[in-house]
Amino acid sequence: MKKFLLITIFFLVLGLTACQTEETEVPNPTEEELVELTIEELSYYNGKDGKPAYIAVQGYIYDVTNSSLWQNGAHNGFDAGQDLTDIIINQSPHGLSTLSRVPKIGILVTGVQ
Repeated sequence: MKKFLLITIFFLVLGLTACQTEETEVPNPTEEELVELTIEELSYYNGKDGKPAYIAVQGYIYDVTNSSLWQNGAHNGFDAGQDLTDIIINQSPHGLSTLSRVPKIGILVTGVQ
């Protein structure tokens, strides 16, 4: 009986541990739910002085505020609040792959709509 109880507890703990694993991909909002920001508006969201940290890549805006890699709005010498398309595609060792780990929140627009 004691062996059965130990096996049951083992599988219960194993099952609970499996349920607690974090997903690496963040769900994205629909196009209608995305905010629209110009490059000038995006520059406000630089992650400094308690502001959120947003970056733009290929016309989309991503919230990197809660990413441990973007402390105080900076990552590997680059600052949030900018369009980092060229840097992410041409210089970053991970390219676009890690953007699925942060929320896509907006669209970068040109001029006043």
